[in-house]
This record gives sequence, structure tokens and C-alpha cells, in this order.
Amino acid sequence: MRRMGQADFRGRVVRTVRKPGRSAERRTGRGATGRARVLGALALGVTALAATVLAAPGAVAAPAASPDATGRSGTARGAAWSGAGSGSEGGHGAGWDLKDTGTDARFRGLAAVSRTTAWAAGSRGTVLRTADGGRSWRDVSPPGAAGLEFRDVEAFDGRRAVVLAIGEGEASRVYRTTDGGATWTEAFRNPDPKAFYDCMTFFDRRHGLAVSDPVDGKYRMLSTADGGRSWKVLPNQGMPAAQDKEAAFAASGQCLVSTGPRDAWLATGGAARARVLHSADRGLTWTVADAPIPAGDPARGVFGLAFRDRAHGLAVGGDYRPGQPSPTASAVTRDGGRTWRPSARPAPAYRSGVAWLPHSRTTALAVGPTGTDLTTDAGRTWRTVDDGSYDTVDCARDFGCWAAGEKGRVARLEPR
Repeated sequence: MRRMGQADFRGRVVRTVRKPGRSAERRTGRGATGRARVLGALALGVTALAATVLAAPGAVAAPAASPDATGRSGTARGAAWSGAGSGSEGGHGAGWDLKDTGTDARFRGLAAVSRTTAWAAGSRGTVLRTADGGRSWRDVSPPGAAGLEFRDVEAFDGRRAVVLAIGEGEASRVYRTTDGGATWTEAFRNPDPKAFYDCMTFFDRRHGLAVSDPVDGKYRMLSTADGGRSWKVLPNQGMPAAQDKEAAFAASGQCLVSTGPRDAWLATGGAARARVLHSADRGLTWTVADAPIPAGDPARGVFGLAFRDRAHGLAVGGDYRPGQPSPTASAVTRDGGRTWRPSARPAPAYRSGVAWLPHSRTTALAVGPTGTDLTTDAGRTWRTVDDGSYDTVDCARDFGCWAAGEKGRVARLEPR
């Protein structure tokens, strides 16, 4: 990740990969019926939202209420993405519903387990967990971590999670919990002052990777085969050379993502060209492809990736500096990252997080400090549907889609 100072990304200043575990909330009987109705309503709401966006090509959905000093919405609920430009009275779409987290920490790490359970990790060593859909949040921060910056969290369920702290040398650490954050174990502390870890991903409950900015000219990969209990540095013979000044961005926990049992992708920026690296063997060997997102500056490049399978992927990024244009902030691949092409109508501004909606081959959300964008054609075109500030987004298989960002902002996607 770029060395940018504590206020933005290195402290710098979530995917987070799809989690393999089942939801801890398994319903039967009438409970299952009620839950199915909620999920069905959300699916229909998103479908209606997509139809609205397509039917109103010049419209932007109703904006979110202006945040107050704590970053929370000035109204009880966030904006509804419904009927924008079509005369609808609402109730036919979906939108972010802001939750009261009780903190002003900035959350760039996010793990959606289900509609009821989610983890958020962020500044000042803060880790929160909800088990009731965001109505209440438990502060489960590791003891003694107040000086750390958590930028990624990977959760297997409501009890088991792994969090990554970023920074040079010993500031880069990995913690693991198996009891919902009641206790934590420090699983890794970086001993190399030249290394700076940015993101994590897990292929399943046992196997995962974490990436550091280049050390001696190549990205460094950590690997675990026991669910994050222990980590080892992988050999770098199969890693292509990094460009001068190239690095990853610890902006959303999505600079390193995976899908399936062995495929992983790494997003880069800061150098002459933005690139995406791909491994088909859990990080032992990598290929590299240029991405059509502008680079050439320490603040520019690919910030987030999402793959719905091993072929179809989305990339978002741009220039993270406020007020700077990001004319090509999104790109797509249909061949597993061997080639990338710019979106025909890209995200209109810098975006740091991206996620496919569950069970969809065409619909995804991208988020950034200036808003949320929707695609209904697999990344070919994007349309802004909300102007609230978020840094990262993640979706569980039961349509539990969450977003998180500055000033304690965490929201869940709701039918309207």
C-alpha cells in the first residue's frame, strides 16, 4: 500500500472473499418462511432498482441524508434506491440502512457472514461484531491493539475470524479468534522492517494468503494452512518483478481476493501501470496483466477486486485524492484476469470497494467516499445510486450485503 500518512491509507489510509461457511442462523418452520420472504423482498427490490436505473438513464437515485458530525445519517434510515426519475412513490427498490455502531472509527475491513452477522475492523485497533442485523454491536477489539490499524477481516462465521493490521515492520500483525472476539491470539507479527502487509484472503476455512508490498523487488506472500493459526512466507521464485514504486492499496481489504480452492488475484497501483496479478496455485506462481485504470502516480491504481467465478472479475480504483478526476475507475475481465478492458460507462469517481450481489451473474455494487454505484450488466456500465461515503462492501449468500467506511458508518442493504 502507498505510504500516504495516517489520515488516509497508511494508517494508511472489507471481500473480502465470499466466506465458505454456512450461516449460523439456520431457521425452520415459520421462521424459515419469514426469512425467505425478507430475502425475496430484497431480491425483488434489487431487481426493481436495476430496472429503475435502466429506465432512467439520466437519473441519480434519491441521495442519502447528509451525515452529521458522527457520520451517521440525519434521518432514521438511509436513502432508498427506488423510483428515481420514474415517478415512483418508493417501496419498490433497495437502499443502505445505516446502523448505529457507537464509534467514529473508520472501517476499511468488513466481513459479511449473513444478514444478521457481520464483522467490521478499522482504525485505533477497533473490531466490532453484530449478531442481530446491526441493531447492536459488540466491541470485540483485541486487547492492547489501540495503536494498530486494522484493514482487513476474514470471518468464517459468527465466532471465528482473522484480522490484519497494516504498517511497516512489527505494525503488520494477524490476530485470530474462535469465540466471537472474547479472546484473541496473535498469530503473526512481521519481523522484517522492509515488509508492509496490506490484505488477506481465504480460499476455505484452512487455506489463506496475506500480501506485503514488494520486498527486494517482489511482492511477498504469507500463507496459512490451518485457518490462520500459523503463517509462513512463500518462496518468491514464481512472483513477477514489481514495477518501480508499485504497491498494493490497503483501502478496503480487497487488494487480494480469491475464489474457489486455488485462484487468487492481487491489485496494484502507484507505478507507471496499474496491474492485476493472478495465481492458480494458492500463491506459488503468478502471471500479470495490465489494467486500464490510470496509474502513474502514488495515489492512482486498482484499489479493489471482486470475482464471481474464476473467469469473471471486476476492478475498481482511480485517484483517491479528493477532487482529483478518475475518468476510468472500473474495468472488467472475462478470462480470469488474463486481459482487462475498461467499462463502457465506468464508475464516475474513485471507488475502493466492489462486490457481486449473491446469486447474480450481472449485478454488483461499487463504493467509495463519494457514493455507491450499481452495475446490472457485469461491469460494462455503472450508475450512481447513493451519495453516502463508504470504503468497502461485502455480501453473504443470503443477500446480507453490508458497507462500511468513515466515522463509524456501517449499513446493510434493505428492501424498500
